[in-house]
Amino acid sequence: MSRRGDPATADAAASFDPLRPLLTRVAYRMLGSVADAEDAVQDAFIRWLGTDRSAVREPAAFLRRTVTRLCLDQIKSARSSRETYVGPWLPDPLVEEDEEDDVTLPLMLALERLSPLERAAFLLHDVFGVEFDEVARTIDRDPAATRQLAARARTHVRDARPRYKLEKQKGLEIANAFFAASRSGDMGALGALLAADVGMWADGGGKRPAAMGPVMGHDIVLKLHRSLAVLFCKYGSTLVHTGMINGLPGFVTREADGELQTTALEIEDGLVTGIYVMRNPDKLRHMH
Repeated sequence: MSRRGDPATADAAASFDPLRPLLTRVAYRMLGSVADAEDAVQDAFIRWLGTDRSAVREPAAFLRRTVTRLCLDQIKSARSSRETYVGPWLPDPLVEEDEEDDVTLPLMLALERLSPLERAAFLLHDVFGVEFDEVARTIDRDPAATRQLAARARTHVRDARPRYKLEKQKGLEIANAFFAASRSGDMGALGALLAADVGMWADGGGKRPAAMGPVMGHDIVLKLHRSLAVLFCKYGSTLVHTGMINGLPGFVTREADGELQTTALEIEDGLVTGIYVMRNPDKLRHMH
């Protein structure tokens, strides 16, 4: 590949770099991996270098199409490797994302259950506002079929979309209270924050200890945290940051093994209904 100092590379970068953040958002939402998203966008830049750019009327549409197709290819291999993934799989955490983006962590998990084409149609049209004709060209389907794909996707992800918008400050207050109660061992305070049907998912990826499956129900989640609190009190857990993680209130901690950890909280009617803990160091590398 040419160096950035080369005229051809500089010319390609001048039109590509302003679009890189948007292209990365598209790729991340397709793949759920920061590293894979960055790789897809870089592959798109390499293709852009080899393109007759003077013949491209709309670079943004051309590059979005290129990135989406690269992601569709990537999803096929990612899905096969995910079948052997150790424990629950969660997308890489993004801290302090654009608050206007409503692609929350539960919605990303729901997107995982869609076919690759349904996922692309839904994200491009419903999230990024791309017209159906352009989405159809991107995924190489006719517009009518593309509308059906998006409609099916919408039906499947409906329950994962928040029923009402949580006020950010209220969410962060609950996140702070959750951290304080869980680390101090105040199970009365923690139990008061949890919904009856609360669920907890922890992604250790086989690299760090984590529950091998979802932990469901108020009493069982509380029992697990009672055990964890003993470890926190003995070995320590330091709050690094409180903020939005994949559209949910949460916090970043440094645990006793020196590694970072993120905890994102799904909240409805003032109670925590979902706890999503990322412990896999590979998925936290971009945060160092």
